[in-house]
Amino acid sequence: MKFFSVRLLVTGGFIAFVIAACTTNPVTGRKQLNLVSSGQEMQLGLASFEKMKQEVPISRDASANELLQRVGKRIAAVASPDMPQAQWEFVVFDSKEANAFCLPGGKVGVYTGLLPITKDEAGLATVIGHEVAHAVSHHGAERMSQGMVLQTGEQAVGVAAAAASAKPGTQAAVSTIYGLGAQLGYALPHSRKQESEADHIGLIYMARAGFEPAEAVGFWERFSAFNDKSGKGGTPWFLRTHPVDSQRIEQIKAWLPEARAQQNRGAAGRVRGSDVIGR
Repeated sequence: MKFFSVRLLVTGGFIAFVIAACTTNPVTGRKQLNLVSSGQEMQLGLASFEKMKQEVPISRDASANELLQRVGKRIAAVASPDMPQAQWEFVVFDSKEANAFCLPGGKVGVYTGLLPITKDEAGLATVIGHEVAHAVSHHGAERMSQGMVLQTGEQAVGVAAAAASAKPGTQAAVSTIYGLGAQLGYALPHSRKQESEADHIGLIYMARAGFEPAEAVGFWERFSAFNDKSGKGGTPWFLRTHPVDSQRIEQIKAWLPEARAQQNRGAAGRVRGSDVIGR
């Protein structure tokens, strides 16, 4: 009974700590679990970017670099009020991978393999808006925080199974079931939710920066065709970290009127109060 009381006290304390660690997305107003400080998150981002610049070749293509600087600075200008401590940097990495990223702290990287798909300024603005939205929303810190909570849950399940004198095989089965349930029932669905949130916020940033938001549809259609051609589109939806391409395209189409209403507002037109997107 005493052991149960102590365990209950510890569990209750952890739950209280988790609740206290909730933060608010600066754009959508969504409540988020965040056990990582913004300072820690930024330092991780800065260190990772410096390491990457040492390990991955940087493109010497002057036109590609100029395009990224031009588009990136426009997106940064409208996103900066939501991430005031950002140390913006835009780098084109020489890689065939069709990908891009924005690390905490405003460090943006675009692989040359993605440029034929972005095609033009608006296509690149779609990508940068999406990636910057991840950083502004502290999605990386949120994922790390969720990992901590899930790991704690796994340990608690293991302790409970051992306390119940379960056989080693049973304990292993319980651990496996917990892991699958956590991944399929929580981690992957939340990852897809984050991607949709980044699409939504990125579309708003793109529009505020003066790009036509409808061009985002064209980019995602091209990206979908690329995925189909490369064989990356066959993963079942419930195993994906991202929404299926057709779903995200339909979501973007639905958000276009809202995005167009944000055009020409720029940094001074930040979402406030009842204007918070997604409410």
